[in-house]
Amino acid sequence: MRTLLDRFYGLLMAGAAVAMVTAFVAVMLGIVDRQWSLGLRGLDAYAGYAIAAALFLALPGTLQRGEHIRVTLVLRRVPDWARAALEWACLLAGALLCAALAWYACRLVWVSHLTNDVSAASDATPLWLPQLAMAAGCVGLAVALVDACLRRLRGAEFYRSGDDAAAHVE
Repeated sequence: MRTLLDRFYGLLMAGAAVAMVTAFVAVMLGIVDRQWSLGLRGLDAYAGYAIAAALFLALPGTLQRGEHIRVTLVLRRVPDWARAALEWACLLAGALLCAALAWYACRLVWVSHLTNDVSAASDATPLWLPQLAMAAGCVGLAVALVDACLRRLRGAEFYRSGDDAAAHVE
C-alpha cells in the first residue's frame, strides 16, 4: 500500500511539474504574441489554469514530504501531551475539511461538464477540463491527510524526513 501511495503522490507531483512548464510556455508564447502579433488567443487563461493545476497537484506530495511551511511557534511552547493533541486536532480537521473540499471539487467538475460551462475568456475552454486538476489535487490532499493520520496513529511522523528533507521555516 505504501508503494501505491508513493506512486500516486509522485504522479501528482509529475503532473504539477508538467503544469509549471505549461505555464512557462504559455507566458513565453504570450510575450512572443505581443511582440509579433501572432493572434494567439487565451494564453493568459491557459497560464492561469496551469498555475492553478501546479498548485493543487503539488499539495499532496509536499505534505507527504513535510515541505509545507509549518508554524511551530505554539507547538514549541506547549507540553508534549498538548503538542500531540494539537497535531491530532489539526490532522483530523484537515482530513475532514479536505475530504469535503475534494467532494465539492469533484462535484464542481461534474456540474461544469453537465452544464457545458465554458471560460469567459476569449478561449472559451470547457471549465471542467482545468477543474479536473483541482479536483485531483484535492482528492490527493485528502488521501495524504488520511495517510498522515494513519502514520501518526502508528506512532511515526506524518511526513517523511531524511536525505531529501527540505529546510523548514519556523
